[in-house]
Amino acid sequence: MSRKIFIGARIFDGERFHDDKALVVADGRIETIAGLNDLPDGETITLDGGVLAPGFIDAQVNGGAGRMLNDEPSPASMYRIAEGHRPYGTTSLLPTLITDTGEATAAAIDAAKEAVKANRGVAGLHLEGPHLAPARKGAHLAELMRPVEDRDVKALSAAAEAIGTLLVTMAAEQVTARQVRELSEAGVTVSIGHSDCTSEAAEARFDAGARGVTHLFNAMSQLGHRTPGLVGAAIDHPAVWCGIIADGHHVDPKALRTALRAKRGEGKLFFVTDAMSLVGSAENSFTLNGRTVRRETGAFCSRLVLSDGTLAGSDVDMASAIRYGLTYLDLSLSEALRMATLYPARFLKLDDRGRLAPGLRADLVHMTDGIKVNQTWISGEPA
Repeated sequence: MSRKIFIGARIFDGERFHDDKALVVADGRIETIAGLNDLPDGETITLDGGVLAPGFIDAQVNGGAGRMLNDEPSPASMYRIAEGHRPYGTTSLLPTLITDTGEATAAAIDAAKEAVKANRGVAGLHLEGPHLAPARKGAHLAELMRPVEDRDVKALSAAAEAIGTLLVTMAAEQVTARQVRELSEAGVTVSIGHSDCTSEAAEARFDAGARGVTHLFNAMSQLGHRTPGLVGAAIDHPAVWCGIIADGHHVDPKALRTALRAKRGEGKLFFVTDAMSLVGSAENSFTLNGRTVRRETGAFCSRLVLSDGTLAGSDVDMASAIRYGLTYLDLSLSEALRMATLYPARFLKLDDRGRLAPGLRADLVHMTDGIKVNQTWISGEPA
């Protein structure tokens, strides 16, 4: 048995903190959290203060380290994207393919089947399109958007079985409640997004099995006092999870604070980055579907825009999202960490990570008290 014993840092187990304790890892899995006077034999790893927590989990990552998944939907691209986000504490992510051709979608599915097996930080696949609403296209290409057909249900169901974790963003206008039910029963995690739907249409999809809403507030029908829209339905439905982009550009902090206070269902909001290729890259622009996206300086972090000013994904990383939550969203450190670990794990049904509990993966991040990442581990090995 290969055993590692981590000491010297506060331990956050995904739910609460442990002081003056040690984390014991055996063969890449969590063995226990033990007292300092009751340690087994093993390699001792002494950390210089700070916090040791589960590795961050990001359900929506379009790119990183200079690579967009859409440019090359291959295992190599997925590994590179994951490596680009690892310095910021992310040990599990879903490479995200935005609206593209059927050929690109098939290639991404095939790539994810291989990449998930490699244990290099790729936990599944997120398909954000093509079943979105042109009225809420954002930076996606409207001409590639279309309704879900029965053949899509079969293909996505088969992909979920092969990949293990498949998240698909769909507009309520483009998928029926029956199709949502079939997809959900087949293991696909359905999230409603890029949708101009009514609250009633959204609720019908939620009741049929849609588990989430993609980047709450962005590219969706808004909350009105007589027309609650997708935002109102998402906040009101107790079973629905909502990803939020906490970068100071996508949503005003007052709106996020309101959603955090109002959301029915405990712990149902979690951080996503919606990151593009510039995270982990020194470049200041990239190409998206033939259009130039440029990086502009912002107060908290940079923002990414098309030539017409449309936001095109984010330039935020997960550690920065946590810092944003602490600074602007009135979050406690424990809740901000849960929004990057425990909650996305629960949403994606990644039951083997997101907590430091016996038998779970030893995916770890060590950071300073100011949430600057020092080191990450995947299955107990330095990453």
